[in-house]
Amino acid sequence: MENFRSEFDAFDWRSAPAALRAWQSGRTGYPIVDAGMRELWQTGWMHNRVRMIAASFLVKDLLIDWRDGEEWFWDTLVDADAANNPASWQWVAGSGADAAPYFRIFNPILQGEKFDADGSYVRRYVPELAKLPDRYVHRPWEAPASVLKECGITIGENYPSPIVNHSDARERALAAYRETRSN
Repeated sequence: MENFRSEFDAFDWRSAPAALRAWQSGRTGYPIVDAGMRELWQTGWMHNRVRMIAASFLVKDLLIDWRDGEEWFWDTLVDADAANNPASWQWVAGSGADAAPYFRIFNPILQGEKFDADGSYVRRYVPELAKLPDRYVHRPWEAPASVLKECGITIGENYPSPIVNHSDARERALAAYRETRSN
């Protein structure tokens, strides 16, 4: 439960209980993250690629301590492992022994489009987006109002607005990580 790389002991993680709950319940407004978190809750399992996307979103987009994510995965994963779980979280956070570079921040939209191009994974676990055309399934807020209406979607009501702007969150994370590395 400690950072392998001690410079991360001073990292200024955010306390954001509402954002943590949104992530845990698959209500972030980012379909691939939401699908993964809902799959985890329903089945106790999540594909490794989606684990990385969901973890990156928590620790980098939301700047919530990796230990909060590790604890949630420990409680919900049927294949949780006392060694792999913390090591994987620290890999994503940048604080581990074999950490990904701190500047590697997965874009949940592009990851969804690349690894779930037809949206079948999202549609399975986020059924409120099932009728969206493929081009909008990973970015429903960009769909024209007429398409959303036809699909029965009201962003902010029956599917959440994104809880953060990924571009802004990415810049905030990079600044926070640079500050940690300079200390």
